[in-house]
Amino acid sequence: MPYLGLDIGGTKIAAAVLGENGAVLLQQRTATRKESYAQFLSDVCRIIAALQGRFSVPLSIGIALPGGVSPLTGLIKNSNILPLNGRPLQQDLQRRLNQRVAIANDANCFTLSEALDGAGKGHRMVFGVTLGTGCGGGLVIDRQVIAGGHGNAAECGHNPLPGYDPARDGPAANCYCGQRNCVESFVSGTGLAERYLSLTGRKATAQDIVALAESGDAAAARQFDLYLDQLARMLATIVNLIDPDVIVFGGGLSNVAGLYRDISSRVAAYAFTDRFCTPIVQAVHGDDSGVRGAAWMGKEISA
Repeated sequence: MPYLGLDIGGTKIAAAVLGENGAVLLQQRTATRKESYAQFLSDVCRIIAALQGRFSVPLSIGIALPGGVSPLTGLIKNSNILPLNGRPLQQDLQRRLNQRVAIANDANCFTLSEALDGAGKGHRMVFGVTLGTGCGGGLVIDRQVIAGGHGNAAECGHNPLPGYDPARDGPAANCYCGQRNCVESFVSGTGLAERYLSLTGRKATAQDIVALAESGDAAAARQFDLYLDQLARMLATIVNLIDPDVIVFGGGLSNVAGLYRDISSRVAAYAFTDRFCTPIVQAVHGDDSGVRGAAWMGKEISA
């Protein structure tokens, strides 16, 4: 049976059909329309039906999205696609499509993909970190996603920044989740750009800031150095709590080579260990990890 995965983001819906060996049989991208829940639901069903029509056998279905399904209520929670929050998306899709549908947090799907046949392959305990518009985390142990009792396991982006000091880290940040100084406000690409704007008055993307830093711009270099220190503090907390076999980076910032240059030594300075040796590596499947992980999730419920 081929496996259909959808990775739903704020601007686009990526879809892919994988074969038994993980080969991509079909891929497409569609703009995300999020004006209303009814429209979103119809769009997703239309995409699935069109892809199913290309195959003579049934497809299993898995969906990755920001946020996730509450194990307590079955409703979508914590999604930046606002019309989905509080809605029974999984039940509605299953009723419309007349088959089971797996739905999971996009960082969990990313981590599953990299654990099964990506940068974490061969490791028992894989922690994935997505560094893009936001900061997400996922944990896979023995090839299984660990979601936790509330569905929030490995949600590293919404912990307070460890060791926050306004003299070092800058002004406190109010997060959209209602808390203050969430890690996401500092180590996401958005957070880096906003902190650089506050420091210099200049708008730049996270990737531009890194390029400026590496070309010798003093303000950009200072901000990127602080960013790496903040990222290291977050990762050291993960190591102290979970001690994964490997940490895999995904998201737009994962493509920045300077991220990997001395991050291990920075983490070692904060981790509670005599010798830090956890590999910190870039995702193998890049932007496709989310949709691949979603497809694998769909495979699991069809077995």
